Amino acid sequence: MPASVHSEEAHENDQSMMDAEMEEPVNPILLDEKRVIILPGSTDTAASFQFEGEGHTLGNALRYTIMKNPAVEFCGYTIPHPSDAKMHVRIQTDNTTTALEALEKGFDDLMDLCDVVTEKFTVARDQYKDDAAYAMEG
Repeated sequence: MPASVHSEEAHENDQSMMDAEMEEPVNPILLDEKRVIILPGSTDTAASFQFEGEGHTLGNALRYTIMKNPAVEFCGYTIPHPSDAKMHVRIQTDNTTTALEALEKGFDDLMDLCDVVTEKFTVARDQYKDDAAYAMEG
């Protein structure tokens, strides 16, 4: 198969996968579907969560936002093995909140952070387009 045909098929597959991902509702805590499970030995204020199909990208960002919560004493993540698409997050809190509440707040804060980044990017991109159009006219 010629490389150009293969790359077109790959591009179409990538695009259809992206379209499918965009259609699915985003719900970060899906305990019923076992995408996120609470690992054994967890308590209300100290729990470990296992995320299926996640890695360093979500792990580091989530750890950062969770640690911003003053009620969180510790938060860390690990990838138990590189060949498994699993990530573990450990959260320990004081008695004013639970580990699950801290996880939910971490997701909310991360989504808010992403909204700010998207907004700032859009403003900068539009400004660049306006500046480029003005330069082309002059």
